[in-house]
Amino acid sequence: MMSFAGVLVFGVILLNCLVMMSFAGNVTYDHRALMIDGRRRVLISGSIHYPRSTPDMWPDLIQKSKDGGLDVIETYVFWNIHESVRNQYDFEGRKDLINFVKLVGKAGLFVHVRIGPYVCAEWNYGGFPLWLHFIPGIEFRTDNEPFKAEMKRFTAKIVNMLKQESLYASQGGPVILSQIENEYGNGDIEPRYGARAKPYVNWAASMATSLDTGVPWVMCQQPDAPPPTINTCNGFYGDQFKQNSDKTPKMWTEDWTGWFLSFGGAVPYRPVEDIAFAVARFFQRGGTFQNYYMYHGGTNFGRTSGGPFIATSYDYDAPLDEYGLIRQPKWGHLKDLHKAIKLCEPAMVATDPTITSLGSTIEASVYKSGSQCAAFLANIARESDATVSFMGNTYRLPPWSVSIIPDCKNVAFNTAKINSVSNVLTFVTQSTEADAAGASMSGWTSVNEPVGISSDNAFKKMGLMEQINTTADKSDYLWYSLSVNLKNDDPLLQDGSATVLHVESLGHVLHAFINGKLSGSGKGNNGNSKVTIEVPVTLVPGENKIDLLSATVGLQNYGAFFDLRGAGITGPVQFKGSKNGSTIDLSSKQWTYQVGLKGEELGLSNGGSSLWKSQSALPTNQPLVWYKANFDAPAGDTPLSMDFTGMGKGEAWVNGQSIGRFWPAYTAPNNGCTDSCNYRGPYDSKKCLKNCGKPSQLLYHVPRSWLKSSGNVLVLFEETGGDPTKLSFATREIQSVCSHVSETHTLPIDMWKNSVDDARRKTGPTLSLECPHPNQVISSIKFASFGTPHGTCGSFNHGRCRSNDAIAVVKKACIGSKSCSLGVSVNVFGDPCKGVTKSLAVEASCK
Repeated sequence: MMSFAGVLVFGVILLNCLVMMSFAGNVTYDHRALMIDGRRRVLISGSIHYPRSTPDMWPDLIQKSKDGGLDVIETYVFWNIHESVRNQYDFEGRKDLINFVKLVGKAGLFVHVRIGPYVCAEWNYGGFPLWLHFIPGIEFRTDNEPFKAEMKRFTAKIVNMLKQESLYASQGGPVILSQIENEYGNGDIEPRYGARAKPYVNWAASMATSLDTGVPWVMCQQPDAPPPTINTCNGFYGDQFKQNSDKTPKMWTEDWTGWFLSFGGAVPYRPVEDIAFAVARFFQRGGTFQNYYMYHGGTNFGRTSGGPFIATSYDYDAPLDEYGLIRQPKWGHLKDLHKAIKLCEPAMVATDPTITSLGSTIEASVYKSGSQCAAFLANIARESDATVSFMGNTYRLPPWSVSIIPDCKNVAFNTAKINSVSNVLTFVTQSTEADAAGASMSGWTSVNEPVGISSDNAFKKMGLMEQINTTADKSDYLWYSLSVNLKNDDPLLQDGSATVLHVESLGHVLHAFINGKLSGSGKGNNGNSKVTIEVPVTLVPGENKIDLLSATVGLQNYGAFFDLRGAGITGPVQFKGSKNGSTIDLSSKQWTYQVGLKGEELGLSNGGSSLWKSQSALPTNQPLVWYKANFDAPAGDTPLSMDFTGMGKGEAWVNGQSIGRFWPAYTAPNNGCTDSCNYRGPYDSKKCLKNCGKPSQLLYHVPRSWLKSSGNVLVLFEETGGDPTKLSFATREIQSVCSHVSETHTLPIDMWKNSVDDARRKTGPTLSLECPHPNQVISSIKFASFGTPHGTCGSFNHGRCRSNDAIAVVKKACIGSKSCSLGVSVNVFGDPCKGVTKSLAVEASCK
């Protein structure tokens, strides 16, 4: 007889075996769906890119994804961070792909590994390492032997690493899908490569499948994807996508939950009602695999952002924000959507939908097989509600919405009706010292970056050199330096202050120094990276020193032949005398070049060196200065950011780790933003914008795991001029939790399975509130109104109709509890206005 301890040990071993065996199986597909162990599956996926967060964040991000109803985590593999030097690999820390995949599997979720190895992703150089560019005879993404050899080598490297750890589903692991190439079939990409494009596509598919992973391969946005690879779609909507084969399932690899942020641009966002509408429409019309891009966007640490001009924040308005906190109501509304879709899964996987038009804007889809029946009703109108009769019942459909009917009778979910809580997230400024001044940092020291050539590695070359070929992206910076001797009678000197320096550059940023002084600057933007400057200069008899500093802000990551898109000064570089028309063209002269900054060469970003100087007055608001300060970590464990108010442009390091490029001096245009965004109607990346007239990004994520309790070192390189003493820390806090539910809402989706039809009808809509953290309770009710309240979380207002009892009823039900629920009914609050559809809006605080 086995002892209790023996039983316990055996139970643990058995449990571990069951966990490992839970993924074991064969992954195949037919025209309807992916099949795992022969069973068709409806799968909800979300993108989380492992290097855009820190390893200590991964378990929480994965668990929140699972709690949000995901089945799969999708990630790209970023070649340039793993092999920044040819044949030298790095899979440590944020680059630990294998650990990330294992953590996803440990949580019980599947994984889609998008190897690419071209990834786009607003990532520097599309994920390609720069050394690839210098291989003799190479041409990217076409039928080119040097490129194919390198692409195959890296793809095989990743596949073999996953195989060695038994991470493919065919080995009992969580990886059920892999992707080769990425968006190559777009109309502005593949046709540009001409006759060698199709052979390359066929080769890529054949190469990938020959690696024998035992799981399907996809090629997104690839209408000519050859069997057995699966063509998938990317975009804001996927319902109209049609597979290129009647033997493959309808799959959506990128459902864009928002859009990326560019320096110089406003902040894009996408209403959750529209995302839910798009997802429901996709499943309504036969889809069975859908992935959110992004589910957690994260941060472009270091110099990883591409573009050019992609910001350091890659928040993407995702369900989990840049810091890993749940964004409500986006996360909660999509969670409810996923539950409703899963209620339909038995009917959906059994058959294809029967799609019927019930009017010019009304479409019904029915999945019926035997006793299984599920239906979707869509109203794609942008303005008007619609009332429709369907299968013996009458339904009211809001505009731009889909009602999901898991039993072909009762509506479980409508995409336009949010039952989930909302929250107001805010940044609270923190002091890291308790002194009276409240200074957040101390011990400021600085080092001036020399203007012009200061390195022994400088070199001379006739003419103007393209920047990327010169720097190999080892630095954002390249100095172009030249001296010009002018005689007293030179016409340019006679012009005096009327002389201008004319410089043309492919981008992205340019600073002109004449005789050691900054004379002028110019910058491009996300739409046009080119820079042209014409700045007044004062020249002197004798030697005039011209130092031009060209800076990149992330390399191109998208487009045909994006790898050939240059940067830096291409010319002409000229002195022009505007009075007498005299011109000196300097373009073809012998220039001296320096790759990078002296401070980079000296390793100042780590905080070392004896060059740091403490001065009675810290030099501020001047270009090319390195700063260093010490600080203690702000108390608590809430996510932390640094507020860069007062700074211009540069890069920042905490304890030697780069938190990314900062550029608060680049503000968004004053127009194009709205206080609210109508989710009805097709979405595009410019439809919903906020933060106009303000810095594109002011707050920068500082991961808690990079900090010690005290003795932390901050290093800044300020390129254009700023005042680092204005810097402060801010913690990401939830200011309020809210909910707004009407009498026309469906009941909470969680009540669906446990309620019979009559009970469902009697229960009616319910408003629920819950504090986000386990140790919190609802401490106060900031607002409560039953009647016709309006507004959004943090700015609710009473309407003309309101119950006098609402605040008291809500306080009694909620104060002191972690969560509470109230029926949205006149039975609870009375009827302040008969015959009017009423709603309940509540805003609460948690402590």
